[in-house]
Amino acid sequence: MSGGRPVTGEKLLERVRGLAAAGERVVIGIAGCPGAGKSTLADWLADRLTRSGLPAVRVPMDGFHLADVELRRLGRLTRKGAMDTFDAYGYLALLRRIRTETTAVVYAPSFDREIEQPIAGAIPVPPAARVVVSEGNYLLAADEPWPRIRAVMTEVWYVDLDDRVRLDRLTRRHIRFGKSPDQAARWVAEVDEPNAAVIRATRDSADLLIDLDLVGLDVPGADRAP
Repeated sequence: MSGGRPVTGEKLLERVRGLAAAGERVVIGIAGCPGAGKSTLADWLADRLTRSGLPAVRVPMDGFHLADVELRRLGRLTRKGAMDTFDAYGYLALLRRIRTETTAVVYAPSFDREIEQPIAGAIPVPPAARVVVSEGNYLLAADEPWPRIRAVMTEVWYVDLDDRVRLDRLTRRHIRFGKSPDQAARWVAEVDEPNAAVIRATRDSADLLIDLDLVGLDVPGADRAP
């Protein structure tokens, strides 16, 4: 594990290129608390790798949110985003296909924040993709099947961001997608931050620790990260 010193964006690109040199498809997981900038980093990484000649695709874990109709049946709609509100075994099955199926397109789900629902078959992972970047909150968790999910990934990185910045971005994101300021603040305090405590406890098991403030990326959209 690497930590305690700044990791630049160029160093991250070099690291992935080195992993890809072995010839197998690389799957990079990016974990971190809600609002830490995981999606922004994943988008940046996939884009920069592709533009440099190493085709990469972002496949978010959020595509495996359980639909609201099922969360309502389970009585978990008001805790959406907690570990047990994802189809973790479905996510594991997809990652296994992504690692081994390199002769046909593998379709992955996305998550639409406008309607707060997963969208099946929205992200194609073509045979030419050498790298898949998948961000999610619980990639380092010890509960089953998360250790198996981590084992399928080539590496899992953990993204940190100053909590004051992270919480401000997270609250503004909830407001942007329909909550009132009071509802957003309450959701952050009662749902997001208890989840963050669980996620933060897994931090030290990451292959790489990243302080997003020190990476040197332009991250104006980090407030939309899951």
